Amino acid sequence: MGPETELTINPGVSLRRDELRFATSRSSGPGGQNVNKVETRVTLLFDLEASGSLSTDEKELLRERLATRLTRAGILRVVSQRHRTQAANRKAAEERFIELVRDALAQRKPRRRTRKPARVDRERLEGKRQRSQIKDARRKPQLD
Repeated sequence: MGPETELTINPGVSLRRDELRFATSRSSGPGGQNVNKVETRVTLLFDLEASGSLSTDEKELLRERLATRLTRAGILRVVSQRHRTQAANRKAAEERFIELVRDALAQRKPRRRTRKPARVDRERLEGKRQRSQIKDARRKPQLD
């Protein structure tokens, strides 16, 4: 397959362009008089479940990390209406799609638990003691 038929996500992952569907509609963005008659808004649709370019593990990772962006049917939608032309919006939608998938597939560094230094607790308690002394000093002296 040539570069024009594939979208490279990262060195190990590329998607076939025929797995992407595009829908157009009238945009609410810039366009002057054109805005009411030309369909410049572009919606990129990617069916995650039907994709043959991704492994099962990659699909699972995308399902997990892009859960809020997927429809119930497992379709990822990316909309672009920033530009005045359909071609520019299509390119912007593709770029945003690549960025989303690349970020979702990126290897995350596991978080290492760290202990809270004892100094932090000492400083916090010392601060509380000082505050307490300031408030005690404001009180009226008690006569025995």
